[in-house]
Amino acid sequence: MRVVLSTYGSRGDVEPLVGLAEQLRGLGAEVRVCAPPDEDFAQRLASVGVPLVPVGQSARALTVAAPRPSSLPERAAALIAGQFDAVMAAAEGCDVLMATGAMPAAAGARSVAEKLGVPSVSVTFQQLTLPSPHRPPLAYPGRPFPPEATDNRELWELDARSIDALFGEALNANRASVGLPPVDGVRDYVIGDRPWLATDPVLDPWRGEPGLGVVQTGAWIHADPRPLPAGLAAFLDAGAPPVYVGFGSMALHASGDVARVAIEAVRAQGRRVVVAGGWADLALVDDRDDCFAVGEVNQQALFRRVAAVVHHGGAGTTTAATRAGAPQVVVPQTADQPYWAGRVADLGIGAAHDGPAPTFASLSAGLRTALAPGTRARATVMAGRVRADGAALAARLLLDTAGLH
Repeated sequence: MRVVLSTYGSRGDVEPLVGLAEQLRGLGAEVRVCAPPDEDFAQRLASVGVPLVPVGQSARALTVAAPRPSSLPERAAALIAGQFDAVMAAAEGCDVLMATGAMPAAAGARSVAEKLGVPSVSVTFQQLTLPSPHRPPLAYPGRPFPPEATDNRELWELDARSIDALFGEALNANRASVGLPPVDGVRDYVIGDRPWLATDPVLDPWRGEPGLGVVQTGAWIHADPRPLPAGLAAFLDAGAPPVYVGFGSMALHASGDVARVAIEAVRAQGRRVVVAGGWADLALVDDRDDCFAVGEVNQQALFRRVAAVVHHGGAGTTTAATRAGAPQVVVPQTADQPYWAGRVADLGIGAAHDGPAPTFASLSAGLRTALAPGTRARATVMAGRVRADGAALAARLLLDTAGLH
């Protein structure tokens, strides 16, 4: 049995597929992952014995470049064309295809499955792209919603039109090239009638259209076996638990200042610091022995040994910190990250920073909340409630979709 997993996006769009691919292989499936050709993505997939089929350009290069909103249709057209090219070849003869990541890429992948006549599933790692009367959609860069539009249902209708305007022409041109009919509504085509939501139901309970048929599997977590680097382990052993500061695959244009502000704020709380470079290339600001810099690292192991986690609010990092019982300070940068910051604050397991640019005062306030004993106690309780079987459940469901399990 052959399974193709297709995505395009940042680390948060690829990392969950490591956990799913591992579970699928355990059930006897041959797995291929179509994703951006970034070296760290290939390494993570190789760790579970799964090859990466490169699609499009480097996600890191695209993120760091911060393209203009006006170039979005052009970039989307390239993403869609890449799906019809690389994914079509990779999925030939497969039994089922899973599509996730950026909307145009998912639209292309589902079209490939349609052309090949294989079943496909649409998956999201955050619920903000699924229509709901309880919240507005996320606006695309350069396409704000009119201020007079305040009803959520009206906003979701505007969202559908905006997606069609951005991606519809390129999608239908590629579909026509392989003999497929045009799609009238891109968003509804991607979502389908039974979309999957791969988030934890306690951390992120589904609130949306009851008739949408959402299947919430739980978060897809890969049990990371990697030991912590010897230098980091020695640093952790040498004193009280430090505060972790990292922004993952977010490219912060003021990264040097963010690192300085964060280190100063953590030191003011009498804590040591672990700084993760990430795509923002955060670095230490001096050579004092109370700070330690890390690159790629096992977050599951590290977060269990820190006093708090300061991060950008990606779904994966939020789930990892919650599962480790680490209090959090979320400094959201874009997209769904303000939502995750709000969830952390609402659950009382950390603080939500107001805006993407922390100051010494604002980050200090967040750290005081996160480091309070009550926050730690609530985070410890919450850690025991996060499901760990989401990837295993999703793997069985995916093979059920193909009629193979």
